[in-house]
Amino acid sequence: MIGREVSKLLKEITASFKAIAITGPRQCGKTTLTKSFFPEKPYVTLENPTDRNLALADPVRFLSAFPQGAILDEVQKAPELFSYLQGILDQSEQKGKFILTGSNNFLLLESISQSLAGRVGYLDLLPFSIRESEACPQPPATLEESIFLGGYPSVVHDRARPETWFASYVRTYVERDVRLVKNISDLSTFQRFLYLCAGRIGQQINLTNLANEVGVDHKTIQSWLGVLQASYIIYTLPPYYKNFNKRLTKASKLYFYDTGLACYLLGIKAANELTNHGYRGHLFENFLVVELLKNRYNKGQRSNLFYWRDSSGNEVDVLIDNGSTQIPVEIKSAATLNLDFFKGLNYWEKLTGQIGGKLVYSGDEGKNYKEFTVHHWKSIGNL
Repeated sequence: MIGREVSKLLKEITASFKAIAITGPRQCGKTTLTKSFFPEKPYVTLENPTDRNLALADPVRFLSAFPQGAILDEVQKAPELFSYLQGILDQSEQKGKFILTGSNNFLLLESISQSLAGRVGYLDLLPFSIRESEACPQPPATLEESIFLGGYPSVVHDRARPETWFASYVRTYVERDVRLVKNISDLSTFQRFLYLCAGRIGQQINLTNLANEVGVDHKTIQSWLGVLQASYIIYTLPPYYKNFNKRLTKASKLYFYDTGLACYLLGIKAANELTNHGYRGHLFENFLVVELLKNRYNKGQRSNLFYWRDSSGNEVDVLIDNGSTQIPVEIKSAATLNLDFFKGLNYWEKLTGQIGGKLVYSGDEGKNYKEFTVHHWKSIGNL
């Protein structure tokens, strides 16, 4: 088993809260993490129809079987449990008594907010980070392989064949999880929408264009994007709104939580195809934006990531917002440094008066340029 970077945070949360909610995409390692971290606790998955039916029909009897607590996997499938858990936790002083996991963020948090507010600590577990992937028995050998494989443990650690594994993943997601989040009757149209989203990686979300291509209305697209976000398929990077006396872009940019899944949806069948692929730059940017997000979630930090663009086309790929200051980050997939890469950083510096910024690219780390720091892609965890 690969040690997860989030383990330190999980230890801290367990010492402070009576229940812990761990959410993240399906197959990202939640079960492996919780079983190894809480080996003494009974494990029950509500994917199992027998256990789920008992939890739904008789919650009191179901929970009474675990006087010392338990790991309840895919707990959002039995939301009735939460109100009964509230009473159990209020009568107990035991920390880390129940571990609640789920692959759907929206349903789990909605139920918790109603019944367990203040009693539960939250943790987001995403697929492997760069450092976690490098700890695998056969780590990715190149940048292209890192992007192509993504971070799902079955693909990176167990080396399942990506095309076969992701085909099964998409089918399971569309046929089971989507129905749970939203009562979508036309699953084939939703699946086409999923593929179209992959073609918009790193782009601003245009609801009207998506609606026209999919053949549904604007509100449906908005709802479906919410489904993909809730189930940890896509991540939307919001624009930075601070007014610099210019018209600013208001639409979020679309990324996938896992580039391996994105490569599958784009029809990329091997890592070496990425060397000269038309989506190489978009996927490289996606890979690093989500890596920044993983680093924050693994430390229990909120997502303080944005991008900035004005109506004249001036843009910064990522802004790390630290409150009084913002760190601009430019992401370039080329392996050779070019002075044009610093255009956005120079503009941001002149606009704000904030000195410095970061450039991340795919080549070997070279000399810093002026006040800007140049980073190799593997060192993005240090930002």
